[in-house]
Amino acid sequence: MSYKLALFASGSGSNAENIINYFSGSSKVECPIIVSNKADAFVHQRARKLGIPSFSFTAAEFRSGEAILHLLEEYKIDFIVLAGFLLKVSAPLLAAYPDKIINIHPALLPNYGGKGMYGHFVHEAVVAAGETESGITIHYVNEHYDEGAIIYQARCMVEPGDTPEMVAQKVHQLEYEHFPRVIESVVTKD
Repeated sequence: MSYKLALFASGSGSNAENIINYFSGSSKVECPIIVSNKADAFVHQRARKLGIPSFSFTAAEFRSGEAILHLLEEYKIDFIVLAGFLLKVSAPLLAAYPDKIINIHPALLPNYGGKGMYGHFVHEAVVAAGETESGITIHYVNEHYDEGAIIYQARCMVEPGDTPEMVAQKVHQLEYEHFPRVIESVVTKD
């Protein structure tokens, strides 16, 4: 049996591309579509280059969920993976995919999570607080930002003098190294 993932992304899509490359040639996991809330997101260019259909929906369409659920059903999607997706996942999607929506957060939750805590905002907060470590948290998605059950965490050191950009680079390395492998272990565990 092959599991099908829909990758949701709002920005450049580097994590989405990394996941797609990881599973290319896999007999267990496929990534047939990319879904975005931004028609001009760079992830669509990555999708074209990779030969994967990508779709954009408005914030209102994400809230209602109807058009997105229809698309996910059409592609027989088993799991949703948020790879830099910045909208809150709506109740209809949560209801249709209980414990089947996975997110990655660029910090060690429960710290530095919640509404507005994404990307450089997280790394700036970590450095400003004088933290000695940061990392990634891979977790299930629920109705609250960054509060779903934690699946996996990986850590990196924050050295004195590290800038938010330096922390971001360390965190990105963790994302690329761990996210695809953890997704694979979650979706194929049945």
